[in-house]
Amino acid sequence: MTPNTPTADTPRTADVLVVGSGIAGCAAALAAARKGEDVLLVTKASEPEDAASDWAQGGIATTRGDPESLKADIIDASAGMADPEAVDVLVEHAADAVHDVLIETPGVEFDTLDDEYDFAQEAAHSEDRILHVDAATGQHVLRPFLSHLDAVDNVEILESTAALELLRHEGRVHGALLDTDPDGEPVFAGATILATGGIGDCFEQSTNPPGSTGDGIAMAFLAGAEVDDMEYVQFHPTAADVEEPFLLSEAVRGEGAILRNADVSASDTSGGSEEHRSSGGERFMPDYHPDAELAPRDVVARAVQDEIDATGGVTLDVSPLEEPFAERFPNLADRCADHGIDPADGIPVAPCEHFLCGGIDVDDHGRTSLDRLYAVGECAHTGVHGANRLASTSLLEGLVWGLRAGRDATGFEPEVIEYQRLQNSDPALPDRFAGEKFHRLRRIVSGELGLRRTSGGIDSARGVLRRLKGEVDAYTRTRTSRGLYELRNATVVAILIANAAADNDESIGCHYLVDDAAAENESTATATNGD
Repeated sequence: MTPNTPTADTPRTADVLVVGSGIAGCAAALAAARKGEDVLLVTKASEPEDAASDWAQGGIATTRGDPESLKADIIDASAGMADPEAVDVLVEHAADAVHDVLIETPGVEFDTLDDEYDFAQEAAHSEDRILHVDAATGQHVLRPFLSHLDAVDNVEILESTAALELLRHEGRVHGALLDTDPDGEPVFAGATILATGGIGDCFEQSTNPPGSTGDGIAMAFLAGAEVDDMEYVQFHPTAADVEEPFLLSEAVRGEGAILRNADVSASDTSGGSEEHRSSGGERFMPDYHPDAELAPRDVVARAVQDEIDATGGVTLDVSPLEEPFAERFPNLADRCADHGIDPADGIPVAPCEHFLCGGIDVDDHGRTSLDRLYAVGECAHTGVHGANRLASTSLLEGLVWGLRAGRDATGFEPEVIEYQRLQNSDPALPDRFAGEKFHRLRRIVSGELGLRRTSGGIDSARGVLRRLKGEVDAYTRTRTSRGLYELRNATVVAILIANAAADNDESIGCHYLVDDAAAENESTATATNGD
């Protein structure tokens, strides 16, 4: 059965419905199509850059013939919380997936040096193993992948379209309701694969693209699917500290850049001679971890925030790089220029929400706890990342699990079932309504569920978020605007984070608890210093 254009008498159907167009969704669609299935890929994106995969900078981790070494690094970076069996799946299938789907199929041209791949070093990796294209790997991977997929006869891509609800009956998912109709247009599918990306819109600042509202996680949870490890929200340590933050790839530190605080009275010259280094204060990472700037992300992010609080700022000193920054990382140099930053003076950085390590709980083929519902990519919890993700493993995980889910989600006939139509009976709300609620959501999530948490703050967040969800639910009962549903989804995800954080009283990885009294004293001290 092919994805069909619906009529009044014939609803839209597909063998496999994929929701999301990042690398995980594309891999799933390709794998299902290769097995002869007719695939409908639905995406909110209207351009490739709307997907988080397109924003990926550093690259994609490979095994370089030593899967056990990569496995060890993943587990170490995860604070020992990664599922070893899930990591085995990742490393055992990594080389074939990268070669088949990225190098052979769309012909991604990764950077080379002397006719060999130029493998990069990144934080918490024990060796150079990152395939990359400048510091813009995501767009060089995703865009040719999408172009290839668009040419596959049995794949239909429906852009600028959101899934609002899953169609479920007796524990089985039969597709989804789309926002192409005010009352929700049903798509009945033999299997449904969620690949909806991250949750950045829950936070005041994020490295995710706009629209990262946790849609897949919320829809799956509301349909009854299990979620896990939602407390583990990773913050990237080096986002440019500007009004609209942009990521400064881990690869920059892998090439030798160092972090300095704003204590300009320090006489430290580590990282180069005095004339060789950019202006700035003291190098501090060696005091926090033996691996210094190449420590796991959660360690570096907290250290950066500590130094910002103590000295007023942190900069990334790129002067120790062997090549000039603009030559080694031209895309990042351009981004700095766009924001009036001269890298020679040091690039101001701060931690920024980056990646959710938890999500919809899945097995080694992306199967959720609901029949014929799969999840892949950042919205899925595979067990690979544990309490903290290793750099440049997200594209690899999305690729491997996308292929496995796409192959597994085949052979099921779509079944048209009775379903509850959405209600769109009340007048549309002012455009500012969702924006104001989102502002409230982001303020509480960023303040109480961010890089450092307290038990009191978590409890406060739970109360505020439950009340907010009650308000949002009252409006979504009779309105179907995408903005309202995105707000609902973000609120559900925020509650899941808060509940998971409340249930975990151990500081580990990205979930870092500080004593309530200590946090109050620190806040008072910061306010006093600001005076």
